[in-house]
Amino acid sequence: MTDIQALLQLSAARHSHLCPRQVLGVRIGLAGAAALGLDVPRKDKRLLVILETDGCFADGVEVATGATVGHRTLRVEDLGKIAATFIDVKSGRAVRVAPRLDVRRRALAYAPEERRHYFAQLKAYQIMPDPELLMLQDVELITPVEAIVSRPVIRTNCQICGEEIINEREIHRDGQVLCRTCAGEGYYRLLASVKEPQPAMGEMTSTLSGGGPS
Repeated sequence: MTDIQALLQLSAARHSHLCPRQVLGVRIGLAGAAALGLDVPRKDKRLLVILETDGCFADGVEVATGATVGHRTLRVEDLGKIAATFIDVKSGRAVRVAPRLDVRRRALAYAPEERRHYFAQLKAYQIMPDPELLMLQDVELITPVEAIVSRPVIRTNCQICGEEIINEREIHRDGQVLCRTCAGEGYYRLLASVKEPQPAMGEMTSTLSGGGPS
C-alpha cells in the first residue's frame, strides 16, 4: 500500500511547507497510474505524464509517479488547470485526472472542525476517497504518443537561424527545415542580434586575479 504521508513529506521538502495543491498532485498522480494499472514511482519510461499547470501541483505529481522532465516522462501543457493526463506508452491508453468540480465544498464535510477553508482542504484532500475527490476520463491524444516521445537521437539544423534542433521538433515548410521559432511558433521574438554571454562572477574574479580556469 502506498504511503501517502511519505510522498507528501517528499513534496513538502521542496517548499518547506505542505499545501492543498501538493496533496492533489500526489493523489492525482497515484490515481492516474492506478487507472492504467502501473506501479509507481517508476524508474522506466513507460508512464508519460502531461500536466496542465506547473507549481506546487507539479511537485506532488512528480514525487508520486517518478516522472521527471529530465527523463522526458513529464511535460507541461500550461492550460491553467489542476489536472494531468497519464499515458501508458506501451499500450497508448491515456486517462485524464482532475479534482471534482465541487471538491472544495466536499472537503468541508471531511474536516468539519476546521473553520478555515484552506486548512480544511489541506486535511480533507489527504483522506477523501478517490470517487469523492477526483474524476477520471479516458482520453485520446491529439498528437500521437510516438510523436510526443519522439526519437532523441535525431538532430538537424534550422535553415534560417542555424541552431540545432533535437527530438524531432523541426518543422518542414516550403522545402525548408525550420525550428519552431523561425516558423513563427516560438515563445519569443528577437529584439537584437546575438550577444556574447557575460562571464559568471567566479570567472570574472579568476580573470582579474590572473588565474586561469581550473
